[in-house]
Amino acid sequence: MVSWANAFASGAGSCSMAERESRRVAHDLIDEPHIAGRRISVRQLYALVEDRGVDPETVADRYDLDVADIYHGLAYYHDHPREMSTVENEREDAFEAFQESIDRPDGVDPHSA
Repeated sequence: MVSWANAFASGAGSCSMAERESRRVAHDLIDEPHIAGRRISVRQLYALVEDRGVDPETVADRYDLDVADIYHGLAYYHDHPREMSTVENEREDAFEAFQESIDRPDGVDPHSA
């Protein structure tokens, strides 16, 4: 399998993604980095391609994106580790707070199956 980094590197140009803001990654629609004009986050792309092993072309087809959008999103994820870690921690905290806010009947424990 060809790594996304090798596929992206061939078109990266003279400056790295860390040295300039990607034209394909935005911060305007949702409160985390996402593909410009779309509501699919960089974190979601990372989870699909690198955690689940879905082929980048399949992800692009599924979400009606250009495959370059996928590679730009993955490059952004890896070029901004502190930002992505902060986003992931904020999401985990929000999820935990949501779980705690659910009013369950006595004796109902969502963690026991």
